[in-house]
Amino acid sequence: MQRPYYILPLIVLSQFAGTSLWFSGNAILPEISKAFKLQQGALALVTSAVMIGFITGTLIYAVFAIADRFKPSSVFFLSSVFAAVANLMILLPHQQIISLLLSRFLVGFFLAGIYPVGMKIAAEWYEKGLGKALGYLVGALVLGTAFPHVLKQSGWNYDWRVVLLLTSSFALTGGLLILFFIPSGPFAKTNLHYSFSAFKQSFRSANFRSASFGYFGHMWELYAFWAFVPVLLSLYVKKQDAVLNIPFWSFSIIAAGAVGCIAGGYLTKWFGSAKVAFAALCFSGICCVLAYFSFSLPAPVFLFFMLIWGIAVAADSPQFSSIVAQTAVAENKGAALTIVISIGFSVTVVSIYVLNYLFEAQMQSPLVMLILAPGPLFGLWKMYPLLKEKAFE
Repeated sequence: MQRPYYILPLIVLSQFAGTSLWFSGNAILPEISKAFKLQQGALALVTSAVMIGFITGTLIYAVFAIADRFKPSSVFFLSSVFAAVANLMILLPHQQIISLLLSRFLVGFFLAGIYPVGMKIAAEWYEKGLGKALGYLVGALVLGTAFPHVLKQSGWNYDWRVVLLLTSSFALTGGLLILFFIPSGPFAKTNLHYSFSAFKQSFRSANFRSASFGYFGHMWELYAFWAFVPVLLSLYVKKQDAVLNIPFWSFSIIAAGAVGCIAGGYLTKWFGSAKVAFAALCFSGICCVLAYFSFSLPAPVFLFFMLIWGIAVAADSPQFSSIVAQTAVAENKGAALTIVISIGFSVTVVSIYVLNYLFEAQMQSPLVMLILAPGPLFGLWKMYPLLKEKAFE
């Protein structure tokens, strides 16, 4: 079966459309905070509600093997519909903090049927060149992560209600595109028999475990780094008495990860997913160690260092997903991808909390960035056996 040229662009666009519900929610949090008169503690709960919902959703989707038992395009579409509706719940009259938290939680919950399921759909179409395909897919999501900083930089006087309406419409459109234009791929496998242990079959594979643990080490660093980029830039400005456009550079450093994802995808043609992921994880781990010393550098050199870190920290993400997809049991690929992503995001919550606690305890010293280094180190140790596997070259 010949693959139509539009398959990958439509998957990328549709997944970006669905996950825009997360990105846009982060972008308008200050406006929501003012509208609902939220205190700092409540605002922190709203911020984390999507993440908690996503972790819960991925666990439910994985345990019930939803993406393996049902047609992935239908799962993607229905999840997009429910997520779009949940996003609009905030617009209902007489809102309270509980309903606001529920809205953001449900957005995260149904994103579990968009992000991992989109990867499974890509894996159904790309057995060869999956690392390159996922490079574009994850690269688009990295750009979405940087999106809130674009809004801050633009100075655009937007109405947060309009943003919610637009992003819900965008997510619904993405679901429709997948439903009507992306049929089951030539490498699709369906498991109609429900099993609580569906994803356990994949964990019996040594290569699958190596890729999964490598991904967990990567996730210890990734989102914590992204969360603290503006903090690090502000700290550099304070220490060096420098002048930096923090929203612009925050966007640039995080968005640089998209370059890393796409470039890494192309490099897999010559070096394979395992070696590309290993090299990127090694580079980002070195950046964790050197972060403290970078604060004594001139501004142009410091910013260059941060851009390199931004490229390296995300470049391995699509390659880990590619190896996980390749080593998972074909009939349980959706559940396997989903549970690995769920555990990875759980690791992220812990690392962000630990880093935030240490930052406050150490009076905002960049030395605490060293706490991120064990993640890449652990990941490199666990994934080293994959470098010897010809299948991932």
